[in-house]
Amino acid sequence: MTTSDATPGAASLDELRRHLDAVDYLVDEGLSMALFLAMRLGQPLLLEGEPGVGKTTAAKALAASLGTELIRLQCYEGISAAEALYEWNYPRQMLAIRLAEASGSTMVDDDLFTPEFLLDRPLLRAVRAGGDVPPVLLIDEIDRADDEFEALLLEFLGESSVTVPEIGTFTAARPPIVILTSNRNRELHDALKRRCYYHWIDYPTVERAGEIVRRRVLGASAGLVEAATAFVSSARSLDLDKPPGLAEAIDWVSALHALGISELERHSAVSTIGALAKTPDDLDLIRSEAEGVTS
Repeated sequence: MTTSDATPGAASLDELRRHLDAVDYLVDEGLSMALFLAMRLGQPLLLEGEPGVGKTTAAKALAASLGTELIRLQCYEGISAAEALYEWNYPRQMLAIRLAEASGSTMVDDDLFTPEFLLDRPLLRAVRAGGDVPPVLLIDEIDRADDEFEALLLEFLGESSVTVPEIGTFTAARPPIVILTSNRNRELHDALKRRCYYHWIDYPTVERAGEIVRRRVLGASAGLVEAATAFVSSARSLDLDKPPGLAEAIDWVSALHALGISELERHSAVSTIGALAKTPDDLDLIRSEAEGVTS
């Protein structure tokens, strides 16, 4: 695999960072290196971190920066193979049978189980995708799926292929760029992790969070962004059930800006805490902290 094949649209680490910056996604050195090497090595990338630090957004931004399709598989408890891989288009098969009967012919299994009757779900869709630039496949919140589903992914992650027993194995001509995300609700199996390049996304510094929020909430005053991101950072030191991440900081500043607020002060901070707190206990704790805002 050549460098250009493995890193479409990004011949170097600096170029990748410029592409991501152009779509308003700021990356630190660690994440940009992880994204670049995952593409250069043709290896799936496993991103872990607390909720709201930008794992899902990384995949979206990478697809936008490369000008390619984003294919998303949202995982959840009980997700089935059919929802991830493929399904047979039964209505179309039945129609084909009826049309054959009407014309006096007969259809056998080999006629019905062919690629034209397949419904591509995210994994098969990513394998069969065409175009000069491979798609970005986001397997989001893999830790919410069960062990059996995780095992199902191993062939795909290792070989960029999907096997359909009735037809054979589909292998990607250009392997998709695969990003898996996890909030560590459970420990992933070693077999999956061995197939991936790994990166942990931490909460950004206050300064970097401010830069990101300014790009996401256009028109918000510098003073509001600075004060709000500093408050969110300090709130994480509280004994919270769900500490606010970067996503919550963006939501909070968006809410304050929508109210026409340009400087953070006690009343506005307290009255909009619902953008940060997601449980009753957290609401009380963060509200108490916001009571200390004096400007």
